[in-house]
Amino acid sequence: MAGSPTREDAEAERHRQRDRVQPWRAWYKTSRWQKLRMSVLVRDLFTCQMKGCGRIEADTSQLVADHKIPHHGDEALFWDENNLQCLCKPCHDKLKQKEERAQARW
Repeated sequence: MAGSPTREDAEAERHRQRDRVQPWRAWYKTSRWQKLRMSVLVRDLFTCQMKGCGRIEADTSQLVADHKIPHHGDEALFWDENNLQCLCKPCHDKLKQKEERAQARW
């Protein structure tokens, strides 16, 4: 079907909508964030800090500088290096996101 939206199109639109509703998401696109992210990955020796994991990953595209306490747009929490930890993508995308969704229900 020509002209039908693809899953990729829908995902891209979802991200655009989220960026409009949550303007702080632009912080992730800054060089300041890239430098902070890399300093956290180096500090944590490219090792996932999730309890029970400990995966060491040389491919930094497979690592996330994760906010321990969700910042929800709080600039001080966002930029606080002590609020960041290195997580591998599988831990972040599955375990951490599951934890945050559970907390959001309370």
